[in-house]
Amino acid sequence: MIKVYVMATCPDCTQVKVEAANDPRFELIDLGEHVKHLKAFLTLRDTHPAFDKVKARGNIGLPCFVMEDGSIDFSWQRVKQRMEGTAWTPTKEASIPTDKTQAASSETPD
Repeated sequence: MIKVYVMATCPDCTQVKVEAANDPRFELIDLGEHVKHLKAFLTLRDTHPAFDKVKARGNIGLPCFVMEDGSIDFSWQRVKQRMEGTAWTPTKEASIPTDKTQAASSETPD
């Protein structure tokens, strides 16, 4: 299951919430619903290298998709392409290795 961190007041999250709401492949986690969700997201944001460029630009990192393989992506379009099996491969600019087998996108989110 793909974890999707969103927030009700995030304009970039609106379409994601609508499209993923009834899809069992996604677990929507609204940071505003409970402090435990915010804490989990902040821990991820503070420790995962996929957020380095996001933080450097002063952005939050929402929506945030934690894929089943542990990689992180910030693009709803790219996540949908991956799920549909279309030709998605991270580019050098859009990929940050998280370990020897994983890569994470660094597209600039909100």
